[in-house]
Amino acid sequence: MTQTLNPLRTALSLAAAGVPVLPLRRGKVPFGNCRTCTGNACGGRPNMKTPGPCRCPRVCHAWAAATTEPTVIASPAWSAAWREAVCVGYHPGGAGLTVVDLDTATALVWARENLPPTQTVPTTRGEHWIYQGTMRSVNAVRPGVDIKSTMAYARWLGAGSGAVADLPDAVRALAAKNAPTVRPATSAAAPAGGVECRHRSPVFLERGIAMAEQRITEARSAIHACVYRTFLAVLSTHGRCGCLTDAHVARLFAAAQTKGETVRHCTDAWTNARTRLGL
Repeated sequence: MTQTLNPLRTALSLAAAGVPVLPLRRGKVPFGNCRTCTGNACGGRPNMKTPGPCRCPRVCHAWAAATTEPTVIASPAWSAAWREAVCVGYHPGGAGLTVVDLDTATALVWARENLPPTQTVPTTRGEHWIYQGTMRSVNAVRPGVDIKSTMAYARWLGAGSGAVADLPDAVRALAAKNAPTVRPATSAAAPAGGVECRHRSPVFLERGIAMAEQRITEARSAIHACVYRTFLAVLSTHGRCGCLTDAHVARLFAAAQTKGETVRHCTDAWTNARTRLGL
């Protein structure tokens, strides 16, 4: 496994090759939002699918901070983050790629039997299999298997070996099989008289997601419990009528990750909350 000895130099080299990059701090997680962007109060960034562009020069919005612009990467606003960075992250979807993250020996055996050979990169616990093409990012599609592409980040561990193959249908099928169960809004879910579900009001839904982000961001202790309780509250209000989208879920996961939660912790908390509510 390649160790990143100079994160900034590595980042600039990757950016020159068209790979959007961002610094990752201890724990392999992105740096938190600045005060202006806390809870996405700034409106987020265009590729976060939230209202309005964010022009913050700092390393904000987790994976959405990834860029190929060298003047941003080497800017004074990013310099403090690079001094603290332990490794380089990148946005696979922004580079037109999908990473199949295999975390166990069993997952590796499954991949070798079911997926076409492609570029592979050794990780601490397994391998990253990198394919050409993008798709929705999904965690825990199988035991020890995560998919990282759009609206996600991966750790850069070197170029690995082998030629990059096209994204196979077998990987896309895993995401489809594990798609969130979201009930479409129907007349049965709407108030009497056929009035549209109140959750779909932009103000009502946006306020709820923003409040959830703020609750997570402002937590000072018991982060795991706070994230779980917040996910539970969001799902109890918005989980049964088809209001929540992947973009909303990504915002909640990003807020949790800025507090040091891993993607796997977020996924487990979300799954446990859904299970408790019978969703």
